[in-house]
Amino acid sequence: MAGASAWARYRRLSFRAERLAVSAALGTAGGMVVAGLLDWRLGMAVGGVLTAAHYLSGYFAPGVETNWRRGARAERRTGRDLGRLGGGYSVLHDREVPQLPTTNLDHLVIGLTGVYAVVTRSVRRGARVWTDEEQLWVGEQPASGLETATVALAAELVAEFLSEELDSEMDVVPVIAVQSGRVASEGFEYGDVTFLRGRMIPGFIKSHPVIFTTAQVATIAVAAERLFPPMKWEFLWEEGSDQRRRGAGGRK
Repeated sequence: MAGASAWARYRRLSFRAERLAVSAALGTAGGMVVAGLLDWRLGMAVGGVLTAAHYLSGYFAPGVETNWRRGARAERRTGRDLGRLGGGYSVLHDREVPQLPTTNLDHLVIGLTGVYAVVTRSVRRGARVWTDEEQLWVGEQPASGLETATVALAAELVAEFLSEELDSEMDVVPVIAVQSGRVASEGFEYGDVTFLRGRMIPGFIKSHPVIFTTAQVATIAVAAERLFPPMKWEFLWEEGSDQRRRGAGGRK
């Protein structure tokens, strides 16, 4: 499922049961104080408001947790966009890539027009993503977190492993699907990576010449399924926890 590991990381980070317990304790304490000083009914109301406010604040406050939730939702949107490719295309979501143990490949598309490594990135709503050929920008700020080098490396590794497995030279096109932000309708290239709005990717993929038969697509898809299994999010969480303890950043 698209966004599975990102959503799992968000669920782990949110610690919902623990947050609810803390929120309830704070609400109860505040309510008891108000009830003792003023009125028990007012105390119950204040306690309920405090509990809800503290619990919900974690979902909207900026930070790593919120970023993972947004990332998961963006990946799911791209998954739905890729679902419009139709027959002749196979889409694998949330895949492990050998030699990139802590980074998953969001979407791997295998179809009549070739193989595409698609990574989803979500930027602030309405922000323009563009390049002046020397620098990548989000709005008026230099882009950070789009990781073009990582996407290009993932595509290279997928091509390398597929070529070896199938004993045939394979090319993989690296693509970044931008969600929420604005990208020119024709997209653009930066660092050998193509940037497109998520909804434009099916048209981009289908615009390429047909180079595989349906039988070849099926063969490549079977090999890819074996070479790049679904991301084990439990491992990703444990590895991410170790990295955080060492001060390293996360993926999204």
